[in-house]
Amino acid sequence: MKRTILGILMTATLFTACKKSNPSTNNNNNNNGGGASTTGSTLDLIRDSVYLYAKEDYYWYNTIPSYTAFNPRQFSGSTDLEALQKEVNAISQTNTFEYYAPSPGEAKYSFIDQGEVSTELGGTNGDFGFGVLYNEINDLRVKYVYPGSPADVAGIKRGYQITAINNNTNINYDNGGTNTNFVINAIFSSKNVTLTLLRPDQTSFTTTLAAASYTINPVITYKTINLPNNKVLGYMVFNSFTSDNNADPKLDQAFSYFQSQGVTELVVDLRYNGGGYVSTAEYIDNYLVPSSANNTTMYAYHFNDILANNKETLLANQYRRDGATNQLYNLAQVDYSVAANTQKFNKKGGLNLSRVFFIVSGSTASASELTINNLRPHMDVQFIGTTTYGKPVGFFDIDINKYQMYIPEFETQNSAGQGGYYSGMTPGAAGYPGVKDYDDPTKEFGDTTEVLLHHAVNFLKKGTYTVTAPKVQGLNVQRTLSIDQSNAAALALESKKFKGMVYDKSFVKKK
Repeated sequence: MKRTILGILMTATLFTACKKSNPSTNNNNNNNGGGASTTGSTLDLIRDSVYLYAKEDYYWYNTIPSYTAFNPRQFSGSTDLEALQKEVNAISQTNTFEYYAPSPGEAKYSFIDQGEVSTELGGTNGDFGFGVLYNEINDLRVKYVYPGSPADVAGIKRGYQITAINNNTNINYDNGGTNTNFVINAIFSSKNVTLTLLRPDQTSFTTTLAAASYTINPVITYKTINLPNNKVLGYMVFNSFTSDNNADPKLDQAFSYFQSQGVTELVVDLRYNGGGYVSTAEYIDNYLVPSSANNTTMYAYHFNDILANNKETLLANQYRRDGATNQLYNLAQVDYSVAANTQKFNKKGGLNLSRVFFIVSGSTASASELTINNLRPHMDVQFIGTTTYGKPVGFFDIDINKYQMYIPEFETQNSAGQGGYYSGMTPGAAGYPGVKDYDDPTKEFGDTTEVLLHHAVNFLKKGTYTVTAPKVQGLNVQRTLSIDQSNAAALALESKKFKGMVYDKSFVKKK
């Protein structure tokens, strides 16, 4: 199943899984198109629920056909979950926004699972702890390693070339074919994997990894770089918007260091950050925004007209617990108006930057894009890298029996009304000042000769992204893959990787 959530998953501070009866047995919603039966197997009723909730709460609900025309009970698979994902995919294909060219017929944003995402978002992973991308068709590289993960313990580092997986050397990129799928399944769907790797000094070693739980440190690294004219550049790799309890102390440490070192410019590297908790996005934005923006609008949510006009009925079956009062409430009690869902800046720290550089790629999604978009009306935001994923809409989780469904329910817009970046943010394009160039996984994070960081350093030294000789590896050199093809190859390898934004605060209740 495709794990690209890429939305805002709205939950309470303390999640509660209070499951209710199937909506088709007690539904009085006039938006469902009619025809849902009150009898059938458990799977039949779950399939009905998927349809009925979507027909009420999906951001593009009015594109979904009637119950009879859609026939939710037609979807089948080798497992119930596979059948349900096929149904969610079919719902997503009723509009153009969720069409995903690399995987036609699959949802770009929506999915259903059995609670795995809720576990992952707390900051604990149960995998090998590293990511990969193709630097060239025949050059598979480690792109990051989480500290404390099985890969880290085995001595694997960013930039190492993978020459064999499970003794198979036939791992060249083949545009989503047999080789690519072998790599994806071995690294992202296995409990054990044997890798042969080549270090930068050309020494080789083989190691076997076993998937294990570890706590994610989302701030992979941070440092400062001294530049001419008394400029001090701060650089931080922020790789996942984990929960506040996990991420905030790491962000506090990094920004405290930047302030102590007199940082005047900042690069935030989000190139592999697929998102996470929206409260963490707000937290980092409050560090980045200038003091002049304090208490001004950061962004707002726009729900579909059923929710905004308080006509929802099925959400009375969805319960959450208020983090402040510890009281249960249902999601039909929530105020979905724009006024009740507008967030403001609350400036943190002593940095008062007028500009920030973001390093981005096709793996930069959801909470990462939200973080960037929130700042655009308030400061000079520069983009370096390749086109981001494109996900300006979000969702909250819907509990159906033992499953959790995620379908977009709203769009986010910044204080200038900017949103709608469904095709992503392209560095150097209109509205996204900066430079478009290849990712460079051959160098460690923070190495000023790494292509994308080098662009920022060059701009701060010379006021231009144009690079003259001597050229850094990858800059203006001939590649077998174009920038966009390289971006697509990176996304193909992440087809099972979580991406999303999670609103993890208590909802605003109706008065």
